[in-house]
Amino acid sequence: MMRRQTYMARKGDVPKKWHVVDAEGKALGRVASEVAMVLMGKHRPEYTPHVDTGDFVIITNAKKIGLSGRKAEQKLKMRYSSYPGGLKAESYGQVRERRPEKLVEDAVRRMLPKNRLGRVMLTKLKVYPGADHPHAQCSPTPLEV
Repeated sequence: MMRRQTYMARKGDVPKKWHVVDAEGKALGRVASEVAMVLMGKHRPEYTPHVDTGDFVIITNAKKIGLSGRKAEQKLKMRYSSYPGGLKAESYGQVRERRPEKLVEDAVRRMLPKNRLGRVMLTKLKVYPGADHPHAQCSPTPLEV
């Protein structure tokens, strides 16, 4: 006889795994959407909306991530200091050169839930501009994007 109740995971039920993504030559949005799904845990059958069932994700080669079209020159990242005349604009290409991990983190952050749980999920994302990372002892599995 089949169970008639939906399985809802609790906080410690789902073990966390580590995944590594090589972002070299891949589109920013496609990498960010796949990583957001893994951070939320939507790739698992045990996914529960109100529990953090996601895994850890390491993104390497963020400096070589691709931007399609002319987004590197035309798309702008805006910051505002809350003072008059305090609006700063920087192109995505400049941000990719200066702080590539910030560019990737922001793209993933915007695809996660906008609540406490989303902020906890974002702490499981580790982004590095180069090919090496300090999480080798966690034995991450490669994640295809």
